[in-house]
Amino acid sequence: MQFIDETTIYVKAGDGGNGCVAFRREKFVPRGGPAGGDGGRGGHVILLADPTVRTLVDLHLQRTYKAQNGQNGQGSKKHGADGKDLIIRVPIGTTVYDAETGKLLADLVKPGQKVIVARGGRGGRGNAAFTTPTRQTPVFAELGEPGEERNLRLELKLLADVGIIGYPNVGKSTLISKISAARPKIADYPFTTLVPNLGTVKVGNFSFIVADLPGLIEGAHKGIGLGHQFLRHAERTALLLHMIDIAAVEGRDPIRDFEVINNELRLYNPELAKKPQIVVANKIDLPNADRNLERCLPYWREKGFEAFAISALTGEGLEPLVYRVADLVKAMQATHVNNDEWANEEIIVPLMPKPPLTIEKVEEGTWLIRGDDVEKLARLINPNHPQTLAEIKDRLVRKGIWKAIRKVGAKTGDKILVSNVELVMD
Repeated sequence: MQFIDETTIYVKAGDGGNGCVAFRREKFVPRGGPAGGDGGRGGHVILLADPTVRTLVDLHLQRTYKAQNGQNGQGSKKHGADGKDLIIRVPIGTTVYDAETGKLLADLVKPGQKVIVARGGRGGRGNAAFTTPTRQTPVFAELGEPGEERNLRLELKLLADVGIIGYPNVGKSTLISKISAARPKIADYPFTTLVPNLGTVKVGNFSFIVADLPGLIEGAHKGIGLGHQFLRHAERTALLLHMIDIAAVEGRDPIRDFEVINNELRLYNPELAKKPQIVVANKIDLPNADRNLERCLPYWREKGFEAFAISALTGEGLEPLVYRVADLVKAMQATHVNNDEWANEEIIVPLMPKPPLTIEKVEEGTWLIRGDDVEKLARLINPNHPQTLAEIKDRLVRKGIWKAIRKVGAKTGDKILVSNVELVMD
């Protein structure tokens, strides 16, 4: 299965159904009153954290999602059915951003967490809802409101207790294959690991998740090499295993490797460099390893880091390392959750901002009013009927908009354009 950890999608909630204009037409009821029912709400678009989903590949392949519209109201005061919500399942650890503003909307870190990323439009009220003592036969109803729509950027940050970091070819994949059931691709060339690999390590009755993360190189914080594709996944880990090629097989200095990688962590996110680290000096079975280890151990200890000398290939030194990691993860109260326990939790996202009220003079004697709230007031069936025009004007008066139009210079007899409705200033 292809591993995709970032994608952009478009979501559109369902539009609300229109209210109905209807009157009772029953036998022996010669003057039946209004009987138009309300329209149904449009379906929401919901993201749901599902532990059975491991990657964003499905969303990468299909990028447009639209929820069902609400049904229109009917006569006899029948309410239109609400649109069905559209549920999009995403991996645990998915962060959701508004692609236009970059604002973080949600961070889905528990199984069952959900967030409404686009709300369905409210259904319009039928004409039965507009009966008053002075208006007993309303001939208008509301149109349904459009559902929210937005572009989303989704990023997957793996939820793991321990992240294995280090230069390419230092033995990260070999280590995770030895201590867990994970079977990553292993070969003797840089960037063999192109995607993160997860493995579960069991120590007695305790288990923890380890992520073998793609190799870092100098400049990774700028996106060089695998860059941000790797660094994002290190952010959620509680503990880092910093693997070093202590035999210097590729001719690099182990201490400089250690400093370079930590500097990349600091430049990408200062909090990453503050995470607890254990230095894992790998390849002690090779020539030059003992000499380099003798030189490097005092340096790491002086810096306050624990260091373990191992050979991931032969298994030498793995048991003390694994037990120490298990003890630290227990003490830090590991962040990963039991995927069998679903959280019934909804993250609330603020309503999308509405365009501000604008009053524009398009020509002498003609004014155009814009703004979501204003246009909503004019979303009525039979918009050119005198009764409907009177209702729209009354709404503008109650909202204080009519007064605002006059305040900017509109005079009696001027045309006032709201959406597709034309009113006359009095």
